[in-house]
This record gives sequence, C-alpha cells and structure tokens, in this order.
Amino acid sequence: MKRSKHRGHKEDRNGDEPAILETEDLDRQGMFMGGGPDPDTISLASVTAVTTNVSNKRSKPDIKMEPSSGRPVDYQISVTVIEARQLVGLNMDPMVCVEIGEDKKYTSMKESTNCPYYNEYFVFDFHVPPDVMFDKILKLSVIHSKNLLRSGTLVGTFKLDVGTIYSQPEHQFYHKWALLIDPEDISGGCKGYIKCDIAVVAKGDTIKTPHKANESEEDDIEGNLLIPEGVPAERQWARYYLKIYKAEGLPRMNTSIMANVKKAFIGENKDLVDPYVLVQFAGQKGKTSVQKSCYEPIWNEQIVFTEMFPPLCKRMKIQLRDSDKVNDVAIGTHFLDLRNISNDGDKGFLPTLGPAWVNMYGSTRTYTLMDEYQELNEGLGEGVSFRARLLINLGVEILDPSSPDITSSTDVQLEGVSNIAETATGKVEEFFLFGSFLEATMIDRKIGDKPINFEVTIGYYGNEIDGAARPNTKGKKGGGDGDEEETELIHNSSEEEMDDDGDLTSVATTPPMKPVITDRNYFHLPYFERKPCIYIKSWWQDQRRRLYNANIIDNIADKLEDGLNDVQEIIKTEKTYPERRLRGVLEELSQGCSQFLSLANKDQNSSGRTKLDRERLKLCMSEVESIGQQAKAMRSQVKKSTVRDKIKLAQNFLTKLRFLADEPQHSVPDVFIWMISNGKRIAYARVPSKDILYSSIEEETGKDCGKVKTIFLRIPGKKGFGPAGWTVQSKIEIYLWLGLTRQRKDYLKGLPNGFEENKLSKGPGMPCSPPISLTYMMKQIFQLRVHMYQARSLFAADSTGLSDPFARIFFSTQSQVTEILPETLCPTWDQLLVFENVELFGEAIELRDDPPIIVIELYDQDTVGKAEFMGRTFAKPVVKMADEHYGPPRFPPQLEYYQIYRGNCTAGEMLAAFELLQIGPNGKADLPPIDGPTDMERGPILPVPLGIRPVLSKYRIEVLFWGLRDLKRVNLAQVDRPRVDIECAGKGVQSALIPNYKKNPNFSTLVKWFEVDLPENELLHPPLNIRVVDCRAFGRYTLVGSNAVTTLRKFIYRAKDKQANNWSTTEEIIVVNMEPEPGFKKMDTVVKLDSCDTVVKVEDDDKDGKGRKKKRKKGDEIEEDELDESMLDWWSKYFASIETLTEVLKVQEAALSDSEDKDDMDIADGGDIKLDDSPVKGTKKGKGKKKKEKLGIDPFEKKKPKLDELKVYPKELESEFDNFEDWLHSFNLYRGKGGDDEDQNMMDEDRIVGKFKGSLCMYKVSDDMPRDMSFDSNMGMFQNIPHNDPINILVRIYVIRATDLHPADINGKADPYIAIRLGKTEIKDKENYISKQLNPLFGKSFDVEATFPMDSTLTVSIYDWDLVGTDDLIGETKIDLENRFYSKHRATCGVACNYAIHGYNVWRDPMKPTQILAKLCKDGKLDGPHYGPAGRVKVENRVFMAPTEIEDENGLKKQTDEHLALTVLKHWEEIPRVGCKLVPEHVETRPLHHPDKPGIEQGRIEMWVDIFPKDMTAPAPALDISPRKPKKFELRVIIWNTDEVVLEDDDIFTGEKSSDIFVRGWLKGQQEDKQDTDVHYHSITGEGNFNWRFVYPFDYLMAEEKIVISKKESMFAWDETEYKIPARLNLQVWDADHFSADDFLGAIEIDLNRFPRGAKTAKQCTIEMVTNEAEMPTVSIFKQKRIKGWWPFVARNEDDEFELTGKVEAELHLLTGEEAERSPVGEGRNEPDPLEKPNRPDIALLWFLIPFKAVKNLICDQYLGLTLKIVSALLLLAMLALFLYSMPGYMVKKMMGV
Repeated sequence: MKRSKHRGHKEDRNGDEPAILETEDLDRQGMFMGGGPDPDTISLASVTAVTTNVSNKRSKPDIKMEPSSGRPVDYQISVTVIEARQLVGLNMDPMVCVEIGEDKKYTSMKESTNCPYYNEYFVFDFHVPPDVMFDKILKLSVIHSKNLLRSGTLVGTFKLDVGTIYSQPEHQFYHKWALLIDPEDISGGCKGYIKCDIAVVAKGDTIKTPHKANESEEDDIEGNLLIPEGVPAERQWARYYLKIYKAEGLPRMNTSIMANVKKAFIGENKDLVDPYVLVQFAGQKGKTSVQKSCYEPIWNEQIVFTEMFPPLCKRMKIQLRDSDKVNDVAIGTHFLDLRNISNDGDKGFLPTLGPAWVNMYGSTRTYTLMDEYQELNEGLGEGVSFRARLLINLGVEILDPSSPDITSSTDVQLEGVSNIAETATGKVEEFFLFGSFLEATMIDRKIGDKPINFEVTIGYYGNEIDGAARPNTKGKKGGGDGDEEETELIHNSSEEEMDDDGDLTSVATTPPMKPVITDRNYFHLPYFERKPCIYIKSWWQDQRRRLYNANIIDNIADKLEDGLNDVQEIIKTEKTYPERRLRGVLEELSQGCSQFLSLANKDQNSSGRTKLDRERLKLCMSEVESIGQQAKAMRSQVKKSTVRDKIKLAQNFLTKLRFLADEPQHSVPDVFIWMISNGKRIAYARVPSKDILYSSIEEETGKDCGKVKTIFLRIPGKKGFGPAGWTVQSKIEIYLWLGLTRQRKDYLKGLPNGFEENKLSKGPGMPCSPPISLTYMMKQIFQLRVHMYQARSLFAADSTGLSDPFARIFFSTQSQVTEILPETLCPTWDQLLVFENVELFGEAIELRDDPPIIVIELYDQDTVGKAEFMGRTFAKPVVKMADEHYGPPRFPPQLEYYQIYRGNCTAGEMLAAFELLQIGPNGKADLPPIDGPTDMERGPILPVPLGIRPVLSKYRIEVLFWGLRDLKRVNLAQVDRPRVDIECAGKGVQSALIPNYKKNPNFSTLVKWFEVDLPENELLHPPLNIRVVDCRAFGRYTLVGSNAVTTLRKFIYRAKDKQANNWSTTEEIIVVNMEPEPGFKKMDTVVKLDSCDTVVKVEDDDKDGKGRKKKRKKGDEIEEDELDESMLDWWSKYFASIETLTEVLKVQEAALSDSEDKDDMDIADGGDIKLDDSPVKGTKKGKGKKKKEKLGIDPFEKKKPKLDELKVYPKELESEFDNFEDWLHSFNLYRGKGGDDEDQNMMDEDRIVGKFKGSLCMYKVSDDMPRDMSFDSNMGMFQNIPHNDPINILVRIYVIRATDLHPADINGKADPYIAIRLGKTEIKDKENYISKQLNPLFGKSFDVEATFPMDSTLTVSIYDWDLVGTDDLIGETKIDLENRFYSKHRATCGVACNYAIHGYNVWRDPMKPTQILAKLCKDGKLDGPHYGPAGRVKVENRVFMAPTEIEDENGLKKQTDEHLALTVLKHWEEIPRVGCKLVPEHVETRPLHHPDKPGIEQGRIEMWVDIFPKDMTAPAPALDISPRKPKKFELRVIIWNTDEVVLEDDDIFTGEKSSDIFVRGWLKGQQEDKQDTDVHYHSITGEGNFNWRFVYPFDYLMAEEKIVISKKESMFAWDETEYKIPARLNLQVWDADHFSADDFLGAIEIDLNRFPRGAKTAKQCTIEMVTNEAEMPTVSIFKQKRIKGWWPFVARNEDDEFELTGKVEAELHLLTGEEAERSPVGEGRNEPDPLEKPNRPDIALLWFLIPFKAVKNLICDQYLGLTLKIVSALLLLAMLALFLYSMPGYMVKKMMGV
C-alpha cells in the first residue's frame, strides 16, 4: 500500500486529540470533531504511492508497468467422469468423450447399460495466456458403441467454457450433473446426465476439494445440475442474431512494394484488402462473405447461432480478417462479453447490443510483411494501435421448440439484412483533442540519440500513413488532402490544410528534437520553457452520454477505492479510529450514488440510443441506488469491532461499480501516444478516451481530462513481458483534453498557469487556431531534498541470494544516486540527496498544492555489465514556498514507507521522506539548515537530518540458536562447519560454530544477545538479517544462504501487566460438567463468556446417557448391531468422523452465506466479546471452536449412534496450529537470484537452501526487568525450553488413503505405492502397489526409528509403479517432525476424545492422561492437579468434573482418574498463563507436490504421525488400519414369471402379435457375467413362465456400499485392477430371434441398498415404481435378506419418455459367503435344490408344427382361388414344355418312317 500523505495548511491541534483521517470533501463539511479542514491528517493511500488533492491539476500515474494479459500461464484442468444416468436409447454401449479445445480423452466403454458407472479421472495440462484458456470450450459427449472401425453415434453433448469453471467458487464444480442435449435435434430435450467433477487450477491456486465422503445419499439430479449459480435449471434454446453491417478505418495493407507490383501488372491501384468477419461462439464458427478490395466494406449480413440460453460461454469473439490465398490474417479482434450486455435479474434483459460501432485495437497501422505484433490482432495482449471499427447489432430470441417452422439443427446460418440508416448510431459530431507535452524525461539510452518526436492518434485520425480524412456533408468520409505529412504543417509550409472555419485540421506530432543526457541510463528532451502541443480534429458519432455515465460511476468507484485503501492503511499502521474514516467513505459513497441518479437520466432522446443503452441505464440506476442505500444503512452499523467485515462488504460494492462502469458499446476510440525515434516506433501509451473526455458537469468529466498526467511509455507486444517491459522507455508529463469542438473555449484551463500561446502564422482576418507550442514565462526555482533512510525485502538480484542495492532518484530533468551498499536486501542508506536549482514552470501556488512526482528506481550494482533493475516507486514531495515557515506541523516531513513494484509484482518497501523547498529572492540563505548527526564520518555523504530520522531507543535482542537443517551443497561442496550471523541496524551477534554439521547440526550455545539502537516507532524497525556462512579451510568463508526478518513485531516481548499476571487471585471457578457415561458421548457445548466474569459452563443437554440409549432402542431407525463394540473398528470411527466433517463444513458454508445475505448488526451488538475487557485469551479461541462443534453436531445428533470420533482436518495440521512455531521458529535460507516470474513466491521455493531453527526476542533495555526466582540468566527470556541434545525417537506413520492423484500412465491411471524417507532410512512399499487407481486406499502403518536433530524432516511420497523402467514420482509431502515434537501443542500423539483400555478406541499414547496432565502442570509450574471426591479435579483455579469409572474387557467397572485428566487436557486452552490447544486424535489431509510442477497440487494424502521418545515406555503395537476386506455375498435371483411384456413380433403368415421372451440379468460392473433364462416361445399375452435362478457371487464393502471387482483391464494388462462400483442389479427383458439380433424390450435397474418394495400382484405393479422412485417406500436387500414381488420393465419411447414394457415377478435372496457354501443351489433349474419346470401352455411346445399350420391357413383359408389359378397355370406350362421337348423327336421319326 502506499503511504505518502497529502499535506496542506494545518492549524495546530491539541496534543492528545485522536488523529482522524478523512478525505478533503468530508473535512470541508466538517463532519467529525466539528473542526475545520485538517489536511495533515489525510492519508489518501492508494495502490500507487502518490496521492493528490481532489481539485488538483495532476492525475495519478499507474505504477504497474507490465501488461498482465497475454502472458502464458500454467493451467491444469482435471475432470472426473463419475457416472451417467438416464441416457436415451435402447441397450447402449456408452463411453464418454472429454474434449478441451483440440485435446480429446475417452473413458472406457460400458456394455448394455443406460446408466454406466465410470469413476475415471482425466488431467489436461496447458501453458497458454489466460484469455486463450478461458475461451476454450470444454465439451462432454456420450458416444454409443464406438470402436476401432466405427466412430459411434453421438447421444448428447454438454459444453461450457473454461472461464465459467474458473469463476466458480474454488474454481470447480464438484459432483454435479451435466445435462446432455443433442445439437442436431434441438426439440429432443434431455438425452441424459453425466455426473462429474471439473476443476481448473492455475499455477499457485490451491483447490479445496470437498472431503470425499461416502456418497450414500440418493443423488438429486435436478438439484445438482452442472450450471453456475443463478442460471436456471431449465435452459432453453435460443437464436443469437449477430448483424454485421460495415467496417471502416481499416489499415492500409500492402501499401508499399506489393501495391507497385500489382499496379505494374494490372494497371490499376485497388484497395489491397479483402475483408470478412469471423465470429466464434460456444465452440461454433460463422463467417460473413468476403468483400473484395475494399477498405470500407459493407456486408449487411447476419450470422445466426443456435445455442442454449443462458449459454455457458461468456464471450463471443468477433474477428475482422483479411482473406488471402496463402493464409488469412486477422486485422483486429473484439470480444463481446455477454455478462456486460445482459442482466439476469428480475427486471433483467436478454443479451442485446447496438446497432453500435465496436473499436478494434491491435498492432501498428504501418504495414510490414512480417508483423511482429500480429498476436495483438488476434486479441492476445493489449492493442497498441487502432485497427478498424465495425458496426454490429446483436439480438437474442428464445425459441419455442414445439413450433413447426424451427429447424432442429444448430448449424450456423448466414442471412442477408437490409441496410442501416446513417443516423442509427448517433449524430456525427466534430471532436477536438488537444495535448501538450510538458516534459519528456527518462528516455531509455538504448534508443540512441537520434531525434525523437511524439505522435498522438485517435482512431484513424492523426496517423501519418492514413492522413486526415473527414466526413463531407453527407456524413461520409472523404475530402482533405489525405496524405499530407503533419511534420510539414508544423514547419509552416505554405500548403496548410484549412478547414471551413480556417482551423488547421490537425497537428498530430511534435517536432523532432535531439535528446540530452540525464545520467548513465536515461536521456531527456530539452523542452525547458517551450512546450510542444498537438491537436487533432476527428468526427465520431456523438455517444458521450455512455461515457459520461461510465465516468460518474468510475469517479464514485475511485473515491471508494481510495477511501478503502485509506482505512486499511490506518489499520495497518495502527492509527486510531479506522471506523470513523470508513463511515466517511460510506457517506461519500451514498452521496455519490444519489448524485449519479440525478445526472444519469439526461439526454434521453439523443439519436443513436439503443435498447442496450436504455436497459443498462435502468440497471445502473437500480444497482447504484441500492448500493447507495446499503452504504447509508451500513454507515450507522460501523463499529470498531466490525470494521474488517464492513470493508469486505464495501469491496463488493467496488467490484460491482467497476463492472457497471464497463461500457460495452464503444463510441470514441482510445488515444494512443507513440514515441518515434528517427522514424522508428519505439514505445507507446494508451489512454482511454473516456478518461480525458470533457463535460461541463464536473462529475461527468474523465478523471484525466484537463489535468497533467504522468505517463510511462512501454514496449509494445510480447517484448514488453518480463524484465524488458519493466524498464521505463520514457516518462512524459502530458496534458490532454478531448471534447466537442464547440466546447473548446476552456480546453487550456487545466494547464499550469503562466504561459503564452505560440500559433502558426496566419493571414490577416483568420480566426485563431490552437497553439502549436506554449512558452512559459513564469519559472520557480526549488531545492529538492530527498531523505533516503532504508529499504526492506528487496529483490535478490545476485546468485548469492543478496543484492548490492542503490537507488536512483529522478525529479524533472535531474537525477542522483545513493551510495551502493554491498550484499544486503535491507539497505540502510541514511542519506540525504540535495537537488539544486530545480526549475519548475507555472504559478507558485499551484506547485505548492500539486508538485510533480519523484520517481525512485532501485538497481543492483554488478562488477561487470550494467546495473540490474530491482524495482520502482513514486512519491510526491512536501512543498515549502519561500514565504512559509519551516516548522510543525508540516515540517520536517515524516519518513514513510513506499511500496516498490517490479513489473506487476511488489518487490519490497522503501522508507524515505521528500521535501521541495522554494528558493526565494534571498537565494539559499533562507533555506532551513541541514543539521545531521555530527558523529558520523561519511565524507561527502550527508546523513538524514535529525528532525526527520527516527527517534531511537536502546533495545536488547536475544537470539535463540537451536540448529540448522536441510542445508544443500554450495558450489558443489557440502556444508561442514556452518555458523549463523545475526545483524540488525549495524550491530549483531554470531552463533557458536557447528564443528561437524553431519554429526550434529545443533548449536552448543543456545542463547546470545546484543544491544542495538532502534526507532521507537515499531513500524519503522529495520529488518533483521540472518546469514549462514560455512567456515572453510584457510580462513575462507562462503555464504550459504540468508533470510531477512522484515517484521520484528511478533518477537517483541511485552511484559504482562500486574493485573493480568495475578488475575488468578480472584477466585473464579470454571465448572465443566461431563456426561456421566463414558461409552458414548458427544459434548453439546454452550459457552457463555461475559466481559466481567470468566465462568464457562460446558454442559450436556441430556445427563442420563443410559436413558438416551434405551430410548434409542425403541426407535427403529438405528439397528442394534451398530452399537455392538465387536463390530466396530478404526474405520467405523474414521467414517463417522468424515461424516461429521462434511456436516460441519456444510453448516459453516450455510452460516457464511447467511451472514453475507443478512445484515449482521445484531451479531455485532450482542454476541460480541469485548476484546479490551476480557483477559482470557485462551477462552476466546475456545469459544469459536466449540460453537463450530455445536453447529456441526446438532443436525444429526438424533439419528446417529454415539461413536467415538477423531478430528479430520481437511488440510495440514501445521495450518491449524500455526506451523507449531509456538517457541521454535523456522527461517528459510535463500540463495540464488530471484525469479522474474509474476509469482515471486513460487520461484522462491527453488531458492531455499536450508532452514535456520531458532527464535528471537527483543525488548527495550530498562532496569526493572521482572525476574522470576527460577530465572536462568544464561537463557534470558527463553526460560523452560528443553535442551537440544540429540534424542532417539520412534516415528509411526499411518497412511490411510490418497485422493485425486495426477495420472502417471498413458491410460490416464497410476499404480501408486508409498515411499517414506526419514534421514538415512528409506522405505519403499513397492510390492504393495495398488493397480490402476487414482484414489487408492492404503491403510498402512510404518515404524521408523530416528534421531533428532539429524533426522527431522519426514518425506512421504507416492510413486507410480512401472513394470519397465524407473518408477515415477507422483507427488510428495514433507513434515517437520522436530517442531511437532517440541511444540507446546503436544503434537507427538493426539489426545483422543475418550479414554478406553480396549476396543476400537483404545488409548494409543504410552503415557496415560493422568501422567500427561501431571507433566504439563509440572512444566508450566501450575498448582495441581488435585483429584477430589465426586469426580472433580482442580488445576490452578479451575475445577473440572467428569465420570470416574471405566469398563475393562470383561465388563467390570473400575475406579479411575483418567477421564478427569482427559477432560482437563481437552480444555487445556482455558488454563491461565500456559494454556494452549492440545492436538487431538486426528487425520490430516496433506497436498502432494511435484518438484517439477511447483504450485500445482498433484493429489492429496490422508495420514497422521505419532512420535514416541525412546527413553520412555514403549508404545503399544500400531493400530490396525488395514483396509476393510470386502465380505463375500451371494445374490440369488429367481425369475418366476413375466407379464404384460410388449409383443414385438408379427407372425409373417398369421399376423398374430407374439414375443419369444427371455430375461437377462447381471450385477453392475460384471456385464461379462450376465445370465439369461431359457426362452418362453410364442407368448401371445406377454406372459412368460420361467422358474429360473440366477446366482451372483460378489464381494461387498458394507461401509462404502460398493461392490469390489478385481479384473484385468485388457488382455495385455499385467495385473488385476480393483474397481468399486455401486451395488445395482440390472434385469432386462428381450425378444429372442433366430436369425437376426435379439430385440431389447425393457429393463429395470435395482439399487440393492434402496429400491422400491416389489408389488404383491402384477396388477399393483406400475411404472410409478421407476418414475416416482423417490416417494416410494424403499428397502435394502442387505437388511431384508429376502424379498419377493413384481417390478416393472421400462424403456423410452420416441418422445423420450418412459413407458411400461413388461413386469417381472422375481425373488431376491442375499446370503453371506459362508451361508451360500452351507446351502448351495444350482443355476437355472439345475441341481442342487432345482426349481420345478414351468407350466407353459401347449402352444408354446408345438413350435415344430407351426409351419404346417401356417401353410394350411394360407392355402385353404385365405388364398384358395388364387391357389387354384396358379396350379392350373403351372399345369398348362408343364404340358407346353413337354410338347416342345418331345416334338422334334416325333417329327424325325415320322419322316424316317420308323
């Protein structure tokens, strides 16, 4: 944040009056304290370190230099396809295709099912700019029966863009159902659902995956659709009509060589561009026709997209392209964000736009054959020049799919539209842009010393190549000598271009000028008193109202942002009364909002207003009004305690206002300023036209209009990324004004006064024209004093991990440097730099209120080569005029921190002060003397004077040296004899030398101290530097690594005041009542905390546990066996805890959304603990926790059996307990150069070379330091800490499972196994790898022996097993065991919630609760524990109560104090003085990371670690957490009969309808084990009799309700893969055919855990049992064991609706594996226990005679006459044939006379 203040006149004030910070407006109104304006108390902090007065003539510069868009970033998209349901089609073999952009991945194919279960995980990795990533379409499609030869048929698709996913909370959709539609059949409706998880992770994002609980609750598909919040579940089809009328202002393409070549061949000079428009939306493309050879193409066409509404794609990409035979190139790109042009509220509107012009920006307009900025034309990165503008219109029409005239395809269509009226987009007005260059400094020396000029363009005006075109009377372009060179105009050429009123049309460039050297790095242009000007006339549609409204909202938002930054600044610097400042900000906000309402409604009837204008106005009015009202209401609720919450709410207002200010319909294009050196374009700046637009009403004026703005020019395109883009190309001070020509009279008003205008010489009688330069007559001379005190947290620029920093200060055309301080990131320069004779132009009073800015750049000095840039910041000096007194309150100025930026990243802070002193008529004699400390011998370097440098006090800093850990090699040599040097403010201390790092990396001397003079103001404390050096032979030292502790505040020791120390004397008792039954308890905690007394009552609602248990037995919800101890194991406890966790998270989310929605005024008033009054620190923390517990447990208290639970942390244990740094801190040591990446933190990971463990304690040196009797003077403030001698320990690591692992194999799976490394011990559990699983369940424990301090970091890795080659690392997590071991939170072995000596919850720790408590009391020097009668225990002044009996294995009860001790341990944070939360029995979830992919999570691992010292009793054997083995079951299904089966076959001959019925069945996931009944032939009624038995053995996990299947994935697979699949039985009814494929008739899927009870008779069996399943009474086969009844078969008809296709009478019988072995049965009707044959009607057995019957029927009945005719005809033919056959023979015989 920036901290410079604006200081004005100031009255003296009472010394003890609290400082208030307000903006000027509020002070003017004297809102608070009744005082007048008091500018000194104003700190308008903002992101830049520059603040200004509201009425000033300068606007704020932007400190962030680098363009952020367009830079490639790492993204990882993970998609889990879980299952699909309700797919449309009969007997499908579906597979799911996941497609992102060009990448496609497929799931496996599941055979003959409409609800396949996949649970497959895919990962896509990308390295692209954010814009490209978020526009990519993610498409899920289901394909039916795809194989190598067939591409398969598409069932349905679902698509959304990646940006929609990224904008979700946590960047993900979790367990949501994607609704499939068929793009070729838009009237077809839903084609099914896919359940999936989709997450998008950018580098550095952490994703909170909801805890993977067992998904027992039935999925509510409609309630969990995959759509962003606020999108209706029923999306409709809509047509998007994009009308494209015409374009203008296209850049001249091929203007040079190609044009001449073409002219030589063709003989004519045509426009050399063939433009067309390409539109991309929701994965579809449409394009207009190509207009040949045309710079002003007119298309009058519309592109029609058919897509769902609202679309799940945010942007429509409109690209103007040039058609070319070789390759088309983009001319410009525009993105239409649909959120900006629609609104989904109650009074919302469909997307609409225009008709309006949209401006396109991209590369420069000069044509080159190889355009280096071509990417900018594609829409990547910020455009550096205007390219063209396009007239478009967008409309959306919701379709009624039932109407007949709608085509069902979604193909993009192109249609013609009629011409548009000229005035449709508004009346063309003449705009006037004026600019004056007051200063051009900091011009990069690399550019060279050729003459430099500046070019300003607005749209296609002012550009040298295009020349000045202007509309003629009809409003069309034309006229004007287009190719006139502006430079000629400036040099008073005779051919001046005049327009009608005699004005010059434009002067768009400044005269070239040779730069002058400022210093080693920079030039400046010698403008001195003569300031060049430019002016341009341009003609645009007058749509200023749009920009005015945006300006008013921006204005409100800017004030709000400044105000909020102020409030945060006050909180950060701990000034008083932040709430008053916030009230002022909210007051200002509500006033601004009401002002907007009065101003925005003007000019309603101007031409060219579109529907969007009207709708947006309505929207802005209502939104701004509601923000104003909320701000007003909130203002009265701001209290000291709620400031932070209210800031968050106000931030929401800010984002909403910024969104409203973004105007989608452009009007006047942006202004570009280019620096041109010797004809070559070097650097540019882009100024939005709305920021400099003039209005007669102040609120509507752009924030930079008529003000002097400091602009830093930057390198265009890709070259501007990284370090190249951080160097300033040029800093210009420019004054800009844009308005209508007729408003011109005031355009010079904002300039600093005291100038004369120089105009072009004109003929007599010519009206005046704008000046081409200004000459300043008034000049003030100043002296600038720069007090550079120190900097901290600078960028590490050298390979040692340090820098040699110096600062270079620029002011006007002068620059100076500080001295170079070697090898530090926290330099204390303590140097005064004096700039003599600084000339500033303008009136003295203006300069006093509003001086120019000072630029400070930090560099790292290198011995060879150029100094390296390390960061930059800005400041404004405090100005003293010659006639003012140098004294309080404004002088001497105070040192303040300025945020340093390197690119867009922060790179440290600088402490400095700046004063600008006017040199009066008496010269320097009047200036205040420079009185520095006299004792400093620094030669010519002046120190910071006394009044400004901080007041120092003597502090003592004690350092605890514990040890060094994980030191890496330095220059290939191992570190052997390291030492730690501590330095702060020039003083320091060295640790003892570690003689042999390998043998023992701990220090022999624990505590050392040194005294140092530090500022009284804690915020100004310099950083403390920790440096580790390795002492090599011959007295050489090598720096290993260093760390700068930037803030010492957390290490400042503050003695407790007496009252707080001895508060235990007032005998307050805390009574904790525990439930008297140990077996099943869960506390409902009610915590009452008042400010006056500290009585905490923790009670349980139901004292009588037994009674509760009895009650439960009567209820039928909970089965008896669940409470049977012998049935319970560790996993029961784990699953119960996960359920609790998910409930707690749900409740927290609900509470969060509630608190956001409702006004929490009552919370602020009522339930507020007054921080000042209550001395109980621990209890406060406890309160929050217990509240959560209570919230989480209540909802299912009634229905869940009381299992003892453990605590499941959804993150690492360290994050919950502050890294276990309660007294032992770890400081990372860095070495090597800092990264240039935007994510500095990510890069820092690679620079860590080890850790220093220790601590610091600092306090003011005074005589009355309290000393305890047992005070050990050698240990200083570090009393009672253990010794750091080596200690042997046993580490027990329990790994439960891993989730969401990154796939490591080509098939998108992995074969994970665990590897554990601690010191020299390495365990690889390679033989127990889990095949093809990304969510493996390990359930393993490992014991490792180790010695602290040598082995302190435990690494748990997961590797992927490979048959060939080395195994790949998937991810690893590192745990610092040492901090856990020594922590006061006692993280060695978690405290269980109950004490038990047997069973699943057996006590794990070798120390019993009583021993632990006794040790804690002894270490903390507490009085106690005293165990009293009636289950009471007293520690200090707290009394706890709990049961005192325990049951052993045999059920005998024994007396024990363990429950009492455990109760105290669980409430240890409430014990005064030493209390802290003890680590409970837990499971932690740790993210896995891969060293090659820093910052992107590779999965998670659930685990916990127990640490036992070897010198104490040995721990019990490890808990058995091996995964539950699935239990063997056998499901026997008897198909008795079917009824009402649809009749599929028509008898060819008889025409009767019949079916040859058989039933097929299988368990989901075991399709290859499907079984069929025999065929019941020729059923005419749909009845079938079978008496057929299916037998399905399966393995089942009761806890997870999943069937476990192990099978080889393919014939080439090496081993079996384990799958977990929901237990579902599929039954289908088929019609058998002899020669063709069998016909599928219907199916039912029965979820064995909950399915509707079968109907008693066939009549009672209805389709409702499937369609309305949710409301039917359900049963579970695992509880009923045996069930018989009728169930319906269903299939989908043509209309995609379920219809009844048959009924089946079946009997389901479930047996365990042992029972099945005892009473075996045969399949079908086989032995043993055969079923009798069914009694089928005769007709079914006469199939042999059927053909004869059919013939008889045909011949005798139906076609008798026809048969007779055919027979007689055949006889005649036979006779004729015989006659012809025998005729010749007879003839011969006759003739021969034989």
